[in-house]
Amino acid sequence: MDQLEHAARKGLRVALSRRGTEYIVVALRVTSVGRYEALIGRLPMTGEELTFRLNDIESFQVIE
Repeated sequence: MDQLEHAARKGLRVALSRRGTEYIVVALRVTSVGRYEALIGRLPMTGEELTFRLNDIESFQVIE
């Protein structure tokens, strides 16, 4: 959680895996969505914002 919050504060890229699909996003913020914590990230190629519930993320790595 601390690594994701740090990435969001600095606007760092995060490589993550969810349901067998890998994503590389620019971390925007860590927030609550309903009763779940979530990472909001932007796809660098399209600018689309995606929401990833933290309990759905299988693995992640902050890319500095």
